Amino acid sequence: MTIIVALVLLLAALIAGLVWFTANTARKVEAALPPRGRFMDIDGERIHYVDTGGAGPAVVMIHGLGGNLLHFDYALAGRLAGEFRLILIDRPGSGYSARAAGGDASPTAQAGAIAKLIRALGLARPLVAGHSLGGAISLALALDHPDCVGGLALLAPLTHAQEKVPAIFRRFLISSSLVRSLVAWTLAAPLGIRRGPAVLKEVFAPEMVVPDFPLRAGGLLSLRPKAFYATSSDLVAINDTLPAYTRRYPSLNLPFGILFGKDDRVLDYRQQGEAMRASCPELDLELVEGGHMLPMTAPDRCAALIRRVAARQQGSPVWRKPLGVRP
Repeated sequence: MTIIVALVLLLAALIAGLVWFTANTARKVEAALPPRGRFMDIDGERIHYVDTGGAGPAVVMIHGLGGNLLHFDYALAGRLAGEFRLILIDRPGSGYSARAAGGDASPTAQAGAIAKLIRALGLARPLVAGHSLGGAISLALALDHPDCVGGLALLAPLTHAQEKVPAIFRRFLISSSLVRSLVAWTLAAPLGIRRGPAVLKEVFAPEMVVPDFPLRAGGLLSLRPKAFYATSSDLVAINDTLPAYTRRYPSLNLPFGILFGKDDRVLDYRQQGEAMRASCPELDLELVEGGHMLPMTAPDRCAALIRRVAARQQGSPVWRKPLGVRP
């Protein structure tokens, strides 16, 4: 009995130590990377966003799995700031946006929250640029709320359900919300610190991780327990809703472009990019050398795609056919 009591006390001390470490890490991260934008309360969720307030056409930017709005601010936003009004969004639960307790993490629910933000800001059918999972949410937004989207410029987007989740994300596949919370408050932070460099190397491959990703791109924000919980919730919810949207893609009727890296190790350009052409023959699909993190590694190509889609949306002669795969 004494041994059992000792083991229970040791386990309790270990858990308490991990919780303290997690909370302390989160405090330090938020002190180093405070929110940079504004907040809007939407149906129990608090959305954090940056609005540059420019005079040009509006572009709403939606980041990917485990990311935050600084992924766009790192390199891409600066290339467009003089031409567009940019609205960079922390998706519900990500960055500094708060998801309602027990809230729905599906692309449908996230698109609904973003649609309400777009309407509240008075944006008239803005161009929507989505990266990775942000691409799936952008598509849900266009299909469910067509009044909120005037064009789509998707960067290495998730468009179709995957049979297998990439190995680097499998630790987030936790179906139980209770277990998800326990992991978020105990193991997620120390494992994130230990495995972070290897994960980043794989996500950026074959390119190098961009300089100062932890601070300039907000990478450290992923070490907070809420970030782990949101990423896990997002990942679990994806395949439950994406197939229904896939069947609706042929109904899309708006300027639409996709940029994909041919060496992407997270999402396959054939299954996610080229597969869209069967549903959307008018798709402007551009394939480039490179990996998954295009907003940071290929910001000029991303900016060029956004300009092309915006020009087509506005009926500008800058747009030139034929559409199709660009070299």
